[in-house]
Amino acid sequence: MSRIAKYPVVIPDKVEVTLGTGELTVKGPLGTLKQRVAREVLVKRDGDKLTFAAADPSQQANALSGTMRAVVANMVQGVKSGFEKRLTLVGVGYRAQAQGNKLNLTLGFSHPIVHALPEGVKAETPTQTEIVIKGVDRQKVGQVAAEIRAYKGPEPYKGKGVRYTGEQVALKETKKK
Repeated sequence: MSRIAKYPVVIPDKVEVTLGTGELTVKGPLGTLKQRVAREVLVKRDGDKLTFAAADPSQQANALSGTMRAVVANMVQGVKSGFEKRLTLVGVGYRAQAQGNKLNLTLGFSHPIVHALPEGVKAETPTQTEIVIKGVDRQKVGQVAAEIRAYKGPEPYKGKGVRYTGEQVALKETKKK
């Protein structure tokens, strides 16, 4: 059995979990998330706990049971408290501005970049060089942060670019004559 799937997911107050045919729905104060349940995974509800087990002894079913448990635990946490990723812009003239469901970025290119945010993800800019991405779906929040970072990742000589807050960039020494 998967070591992750052994631990049950505790359902907190104010969060509803509905097991349908092949689908699991998690509803909470911040929103609703749905996830398809793989045929190789057995999901059981015992009061305020969800347990996951492999339906057959195959290695794939074992791996999927642990993955499914982790995804559902993230869904429960997302609808209860949400997720956020913080990005920092390092460089002279690098700016960000959130406008509705769009994020305007000035990253040293000849043109500004307008990044459209998907539904369920919001961006805030407390300062011009900070971006806070929030949402209930951990996968979407992480994907949006990775897409924004991919526009101009931190370069290894001066460290300029978009980086996660707290990320350590290993700087290289410049070439000597």
